[in-house]
Amino acid sequence: MTTRPCPCGLPESYDKCCGRYHTGDAAAPTAEALMRSRYSAFVVGDAGYLLRTWHPRTRPARLELDPGMRWTGLKVEDARDGSAFHSAGSVTFRASYRGGSLHERSRFERVGGAWVYVDGEFLDD
Repeated sequence: MTTRPCPCGLPESYDKCCGRYHTGDAAAPTAEALMRSRYSAFVVGDAGYLLRTWHPRTRPARLELDPGMRWTGLKVEDARDGSAFHSAGSVTFRASYRGGSLHERSRFERVGGAWVYVDGEFLDD
């Protein structure tokens, strides 16, 4: 069991937060939780999780992560819909990395009851 902080920025440990989604012990209950867990997957280098949580119609055949990329923080700016009562949602966030940041509005849908990432729109600063 790991007690290190979760990369997604919430106060739980990685194991109690996004780590349980990565291992398959739990499914992200909201679009925001899925977005946070996908950010954490980028941080820990879990390409398999990223592919598993990508919508089948937009998912690439494979995903190669840059081992030199160092993600340094996540700030969720807005979350719309994306709860247990919705079939779609969006999350606007800023993900920082060494040397810059990524500002995006991601779209999510439920497929077979599970939240999946559909696509994202890069936002100007």
